[in-house]
Amino acid sequence: MKIDVIGDVHGCMDELHSLFQKLGYEYKNNIYLHPAERIPVFAGDLTDRGPESLEVIRLVYRMVIKEKKAKYVPGNHCNKLYRFFLGNKVQLRHGLETTAAEYAALSQKEQKLIRHQFMKLYEEAPLYLEIPEVNAIVAHAGIKEEFIGRTDGKVRTFVFYGDITGEFDSKGMPIRRDWAQHYDGERWIVYGHTPVKAPRIVNNTINIDTGCVFGNALTALRLPEHDTVSVPSSQPFNKEKFRSFP
Repeated sequence: MKIDVIGDVHGCMDELHSLFQKLGYEYKNNIYLHPAERIPVFAGDLTDRGPESLEVIRLVYRMVIKEKKAKYVPGNHCNKLYRFFLGNKVQLRHGLETTAAEYAALSQKEQKLIRHQFMKLYEEAPLYLEIPEVNAIVAHAGIKEEFIGRTDGKVRTFVFYGDITGEFDSKGMPIRRDWAQHYDGERWIVYGHTPVKAPRIVNNTINIDTGCVFGNALTALRLPEHDTVSVPSSQPFNKEKFRSFP
């Protein structure tokens, strides 16, 4: 098995098309297929902030659910959109407002369809994906070695949000511990969630969220080759959204 793990898309459909093309995929029957049968794996946060969140949902639904040619794990933005579609009271902020605006512009028939597609995609997704063939685990914000095999609330919070402390910095952003520094597992953890300017490798972990929606790049990790492939973003660059590490 050979896979291509794709970092946080956040509604950046043009860049997703470009990335698939750079990875050697061909667009056939409204999905992307690789001539060598590589499998794309979406690492969560398909929507919010970017210009075409609903188009991203449609493509990923076709590839994962309808044609079974890709895999997907949810992120925190996916979880919030799911709760929005359930009718729960969620705040339309931190990017959800852009997806909600796209949704509101649809006809009732189109709303019903996209809501069904996303909810099915989310409900059938694993919390994180263990892929022994390439000795890797894909989890949106990462996962600790001792959490692997569990799906309880503590693990769910970690996979969606990272190693949060419950406190916030001066900008109102959640403070997260750098869990990767303490990871000592043999399996590679492939994750995103925290925007970095370049893929960050620490121990056997790699963060591939290179902040496409914040103007940097959309990145994929090819396994088992351990090669990263990126395409530049067309969004305005926002340097304040990127985390720097000591």
